[in-house]
Amino acid sequence: MGYYLDILPLSGWIDTQGFPLVISGPCSAETEEQVLATARKLAEVSQVKIFRAGIWKPRTRPGGFEGVGEKGLVWLNNVKKETGLLTSVEVANPLHIDQALKHKVDILWIGARTVVNPFSIHELASALKGVDIPVMIKNPVNPDIDLWIGALERFNKAGISKLIAIHRGFYFFEKNPYRNAPMWEIPIELKRIFPELPVICDPSHICGRRDTLKEVAQKALDLEMNGLMLESHINPDIALTDGNQQVTPGNLKKLLSSLVIRKREGNVEFETKLEELRTEIDKLDAELLNIIARRMYVIDEIGKYKSNNNITILQLERWNKVVINRLRTGIKSGLNKKFLQQLLEVVHEESIRRQTEIFNRKNNR
Repeated sequence: MGYYLDILPLSGWIDTQGFPLVISGPCSAETEEQVLATARKLAEVSQVKIFRAGIWKPRTRPGGFEGVGEKGLVWLNNVKKETGLLTSVEVANPLHIDQALKHKVDILWIGARTVVNPFSIHELASALKGVDIPVMIKNPVNPDIDLWIGALERFNKAGISKLIAIHRGFYFFEKNPYRNAPMWEIPIELKRIFPELPVICDPSHICGRRDTLKEVAQKALDLEMNGLMLESHINPDIALTDGNQQVTPGNLKKLLSSLVIRKREGNVEFETKLEELRTEIDKLDAELLNIIARRMYVIDEIGKYKSNNNITILQLERWNKVVINRLRTGIKSGLNKKFLQQLLEVVHEESIRRQTEIFNRKNNR
């Protein structure tokens, strides 16, 4: 089953004036005063085009601040009238959609916890049939690109042509310097599958704290993400939700001004040199794949020999020696140790799989 999205390019419905799209606003709408004070300051930041705020905020555990509900939508409408900023809110059920549309919210977004549930996505997409409104879809909490793609496809099939994917990182059990592991390979793969799909990054939820926002935002732009969603609060230290990851509008302006916007294309000389280097990479990749194929052929021969002589597949002592030797050689050649370990694990896993198939074929005769 192939992938296809019939969507409108970002430039077809919003003018970013040459800068990546920037969406900002508080994690939660708390009071009308807080919302309007934040919006007024954000309106002075030229890069910010969309004001975001959480209206419904169910927490992991009950008892905390869970959003102001529908009255917050009135505040957002006042933001739009006073500042001219577009407005955006998260919706998690059809009632949220009805209320957001009634109060003329410009853009809806679907949260990570909702995207994991195809039943919820189906309900939301069905509720938007015949409605011309942009929808932003965050990646699911767990690193599953098919869930993310499935959500995009469901909204697109419901007639939503203005789609944006939001990369906000993934929950991962291993220790990580960020609140959510970026796993950049997943949004990169999404961009490869759908080159026309705008993908923006949410450093606030990846980082979970202010001090790493800039490095993640810069990394996102360097990887050709189409924009950023950064949370901003007029006074983050007293925010009712996620205060540690929010910045003041003034500090947001400084952060955005410090980012380097790199060119996506160069001059003729640059492109010529780049093409030469890419051609060299293509040749090396072909050689590398050929070597891997030859290695797997030898692995198959080893598997047959082990099977015929009733020897176990895994020879732990031999594997330990291989790892030590390859790491030593690779590190001397300037390769990263972690990369080498991951590469060796992948190759060994495939070797075990192939030898297991050989053993099973013999046993089933």
